Amino acid sequence: MAKHFITQCSSFFLLTKKTTINQKFNVLFTFFLLINVTTINAHEVVIYTSLDQVFSEPILLEYEKITGVKVRPVYDVEATKTTGMVNRLIAEKSRPKCDVFWNSEIGKTIILKRKGVLESYVSTSAKNIPQLFKDKDAYWTGFAARARVLIYNTKLLSASHLPNSIFDLIKPEWKEKIGLAYPLFGTTATHIAALYDCIGKEKTETFLKKLKANGVKIVDGNSVVRDIVVYGQIPIGFTDTDDAYVAVQAGKEVDIHYIDQKGIGTLLIPNTIALIKNSPNPEQGKKLIDYLLSSTTESKLSYSKSAQIPLRDNVKKPNTIPNYSSIKWMKVDYEKIAEYMEESARFCQRLFVR
Repeated sequence: MAKHFITQCSSFFLLTKKTTINQKFNVLFTFFLLINVTTINAHEVVIYTSLDQVFSEPILLEYEKITGVKVRPVYDVEATKTTGMVNRLIAEKSRPKCDVFWNSEIGKTIILKRKGVLESYVSTSAKNIPQLFKDKDAYWTGFAARARVLIYNTKLLSASHLPNSIFDLIKPEWKEKIGLAYPLFGTTATHIAALYDCIGKEKTETFLKKLKANGVKIVDGNSVVRDIVVYGQIPIGFTDTDDAYVAVQAGKEVDIHYIDQKGIGTLLIPNTIALIKNSPNPEQGKKLIDYLLSSTTESKLSYSKSAQIPLRDNVKKPNTIPNYSSIKWMKVDYEKIAEYMEESARFCQRLFVR
């Protein structure tokens, strides 16, 4: 923008006496337009986020209030979740329209890194975040995690009859009683890729085939799984803690089960934040990233209806949210999860064809 402005200025001062008044006016008008656009861009930031709008919007509005910087968010659609936004960012790679990508999961953020969509940035706000949740080359940073859990209807199912492991759900007693979001999108896709990494491709695909044979109900999104459990259409289903806590906090007759505490563990999925390469306003993008990675934001997300789990010690949170160290988490390599995502998605598309 600045180079174009200087070029236009030079053109104006080189105008000859033969230049008409209208021509001079048009050049001057262009100058003022360029100045105005530059000023607007310097005081706004564009963010794409796949975290549900009800959870992310209050954080972004608070940032606007504190800084005076206009935040222009683009939110996802529940059915396609992160996948739609990632495809959009890849399509815009040559001419980015976005400054910051706030992903509600991690696998597809790593895919964007590998496709050259992201820019490296080390935020001072990330210094206390465990290294496990930071890219070694600083292309992304994790914060405020969710867990992949089972939500169950307490009227239909007692705590004493809960499955100990996800692998129990292929048994006959769970036939046509389980809900799962379409596994091509969002955290469900990440969960399947994580199983590829954790227990291997063959065991994962065998498990999914048996889950399908056992009548698993496939629906459009984790919140839909939550709702059909709340309404008693099925007794139990896979979802994320943020969606589950919405129902719990609303007083619905449901509860949360952290699965596989004596087995492979529960999958933890952090939010990730990244700067877009060649973005329109990288400096404002970096400032927004610093804010989102702060302990203040993690605390706010833990107290919000999404009830996200802070990744740092000593972050203030509700007592209802477990400490990071109190849960057995699934041991995974997030980079390998990203490697498996395309392969696992292709398998799920064939298996759960709609």
